[in-house]
Amino acid sequence: LRDWLTINRTRPAPAAAIQVPSARRITAWIMRPGHKLTDDDHANLADARRLCPDLDTVASLARGFAALVRHQGTGQHLDAWINRARHAGYPEIRGFAAGLVGDRDAVVAGLTQPWSSGPVEGQINRIKTIKRQMYGRANLDLLRKRVLTNS
Repeated sequence: LRDWLTINRTRPAPAAAIQVPSARRITAWIMRPGHKLTDDDHANLADARRLCPDLDTVASLARGFAALVRHQGTGQHLDAWINRARHAGYPEIRGFAAGLVGDRDAVVAGLTQPWSSGPVEGQINRIKTIKRQMYGRANLDLLRKRVLTNS
């Protein structure tokens, strides 16, 4: 019986697995400006949008907010984006929009003012990294010396 089964058994061909891109990759395709995407990236994003119709709405909202952040002086368009986000059917996006409304003055100032606290935040991040490397075993004097010698 075993010999007969070995010869006569037909196994179904395995179904071709669909390669689903990671969420990180799809996010990168959405957030990257269109002129920086390769032809393959455009095709892959179009496939993802075709397979998941909700992705169109999310991508539109994400690109709209990215455009607000990238282009200085676009604070006047914030209210229109918030209204679009509030009417989206996604609680995460509605919650994000509600947070923006709660701190609207600061958000508008961040979008319209020419200065940024980015360099300061970068230095704080660098100091925290040095502090983490010391595993909490050293005092403030050693941290000060390491910060000054690493700059």
